[in-house]
Amino acid sequence: MTNNITKHSWFRWVIFLIGLEIVAISINLFYAPINVAAGGSTGISILVDAVWGIDRPITVFVVNMLMLILAAIFLGMKTTKNIALGSLVLPLLMKITPSFRATNDDLLAVIYGGALMGLGVSLLYRVNASSGGTTIPPMILKKYFYINPAISLLAVDMIVIFMNIFVDGWNAFLMAAFSQVVTAITMNYCETGFDKKYQVRIMSNDKLEDIKESLLETYKGLTVYNVVGGHSDNEKQQLLIVIDSNEYGGLLRSIHEIDPDAFMITSNVAKVHGGRWGI
Repeated sequence: MTNNITKHSWFRWVIFLIGLEIVAISINLFYAPINVAAGGSTGISILVDAVWGIDRPITVFVVNMLMLILAAIFLGMKTTKNIALGSLVLPLLMKITPSFRATNDDLLAVIYGGALMGLGVSLLYRVNASSGGTTIPPMILKKYFYINPAISLLAVDMIVIFMNIFVDGWNAFLMAAFSQVVTAITMNYCETGFDKKYQVRIMSNDKLEDIKESLLETYKGLTVYNVVGGHSDNEKQQLLIVIDSNEYGGLLRSIHEIDPDAFMITSNVAKVHGGRWGI
């Protein structure tokens, strides 16, 4: 998908709109019908709707406009332009997207709502876009006070989540807090991908050349490092290879057939670019 975004600017706009629409669906079909505010300007709109009956898209629009004014004052026009479109389009999509209760189970509602929210925000991040709103104060705090934006954004969201107690009780608060966990997990998997890779480092005292020749026949992207043994203080070589998880068992067997005493270190790799995996 990253390759398509790079080559086709129109594809970026498609992903941008899909991401915002997924966020709108998570609000209108899952969060809002059970009055659970899980942070952000959309969460504020749910609280305002529950207390005063003001249309949620209107609240999101007002909050986003106030945040854009702050961005223009403290972050400059370039940053403001980058987040302005999402701030304007999200309330519009919330208005035209049907709003109803998609499930009668509150727990399922926050699970699906949290997962969709995480997916939508991840798609926006992928195209370097934002839905605006409460993501702006953390940017200001980072610029002027060097506060980690992830920490300050969590603090802002927790304030909104805490307000659930006064609007709909402790159950809504716990549901909103749980939805944040679901959103974070979803964003992590969307960012790193489900198809993880293994990075394997291989060392052998006597059979390294044989292992190297065997690997070159089967795999691509083999790397050789010059290393020094900590105990012997002798110069040696270490092989590095990145493989798909389903190839790991075969790799171990092939290496142990050549040298049963080969020393290997395996670690998970979240992202791999280039070579047979492309961009």
